[in-house]
Amino acid sequence: MSKVLTAAEMREVDRKTSELGLPGLILMENAAHRVVEFLVERFGPLERHRIIVFCGKGNNGGDGLAIARQLHTRFRLAALDVLLTCPPDELTGDAAANFRMLGVSGGRCQFEVEPRMQAATLIVDALLGTGLTGPARGKTLDWIRAINAGFPAAKVVCVDVPSGMPSDTGEAAGECVRADATVTFTSPHYCHVLAPNCNRVGELRVAQIGSPASLYEDVKLSLVEPETFRTLLAARDPAGNKGLYGHALILAGSRGKTGAAAMAGMAALHAGAGLVTVASVASAIPVIAAYGPELMTAPLEESPDGAISADALDELNDLAKTRTLLAMGPGLGTAAGAAKIVRDLFANLEKPVVADADALNILAAGAWPDTNGNLRVLTPHPGEMARLTGSTVPQVQSSRLECSRQFAARRNVIVVLKGERTLVAFPDGDVWVNPTGSPAMATGGTGDVLTGMITGMLAQFPKHPREAVAAAVWLHGRAGELGAARIGEQAFVATDLLRLLPEAIRDARD
Repeated sequence: MSKVLTAAEMREVDRKTSELGLPGLILMENAAHRVVEFLVERFGPLERHRIIVFCGKGNNGGDGLAIARQLHTRFRLAALDVLLTCPPDELTGDAAANFRMLGVSGGRCQFEVEPRMQAATLIVDALLGTGLTGPARGKTLDWIRAINAGFPAAKVVCVDVPSGMPSDTGEAAGECVRADATVTFTSPHYCHVLAPNCNRVGELRVAQIGSPASLYEDVKLSLVEPETFRTLLAARDPAGNKGLYGHALILAGSRGKTGAAAMAGMAALHAGAGLVTVASVASAIPVIAAYGPELMTAPLEESPDGAISADALDELNDLAKTRTLLAMGPGLGTAAGAAKIVRDLFANLEKPVVADADALNILAAGAWPDTNGNLRVLTPHPGEMARLTGSTVPQVQSSRLECSRQFAARRNVIVVLKGERTLVAFPDGDVWVNPTGSPAMATGGTGDVLTGMITGMLAQFPKHPREAVAAAVWLHGRAGELGAARIGEQAFVATDLLRLLPEAIRDARD
């Protein structure tokens, strides 16, 4: 799992790496090698390309000058232009050293974009790096605009970050390069993984240049990758049976809202739970059972209007005694009976609880229950998170990272804040960013499926809650990506996730 660093954290890693004996000039040389390797891998043979390397005056420009030298010396390219934003005497440190080495090797820099360069087929952007504070200006801004509009046949590969993009936020401060790919070093930055800037970096390659991972292992933001949870997807024991893989209890549905309960139940089964019992009002059970014959069901007392009755609490407690965990909320409603049951079970059940949808709205409407340290997983969308925190959706969306982190720590819960780049926040301050997902998933029921998948993974791996939740979130998003590609963003529906989940699991294993 990749740690995600701020610019200041990355500078500190570079400093400590130099203290260990690997100086900045060698780190710059290694970074250039990694970029050239990527260019060869993605666009080779490079001899057929017309390449421009845009270089700024800082360390990012130094990377670009080293890249240009390596391209010149290794490939003797006939069509290689190196553009520099400043006079050479303004370069300092490692950037100045790489300018001199480029000259010794026979390369040269130019200082203006010429009309003939419009035929370029490959552009390397090394204008601005992670030290940017504020929007790009002057000649650098002019060249950013030129990269975006002046080279119609060119693919753009950015070094570290797309120039003009602030590294420590998901929000753009001004105009930035539109990348086809970005090669960054050691670890990704916030802009690479948080929306909306993550959509502007293109394909992301994280390349190692020599800094030991021990220098940043305490960083609190990480990117979810299949390696995070792959052991949970290992082949099962040939002698295994359904009793080994957990029995999930899902409290969901009400009269007229049976689909949410059925989807959550089936998703838990598809995620691998050995057994799933869906508990719902008696009038809803026939519809839920008809949807999935594999589901066990438990009819509960209901009020005259088809909502769950508070009198069902004792039966639910009895059911929970023989189940691995409880999920509750999808389609449940927020009537008085449901509110009493949700608050009681959330506070007192000595087993893991996953709360979603109406369960979250019930919790938001009153004093927060004391859960005595029992595992609780909340899966809010931004609207539900706004209600839980007493804020607004724009406030949540503008500070998703800190909002989820602070709430998880304050309430001692795991928070799965859904949306573009879903966040999984833990009580100790760790936050994991999920990179999978698609706009196709903006359709009713996908949240119910996620609740079921989290429940199914936790049923199997109650001793590994972090990895289980991360696996469900990643696989859910990956199934959505597959659905967008196969079915289309408009035609995709929530139950398509279940059909595509096996392929998502294979992708994670591979």
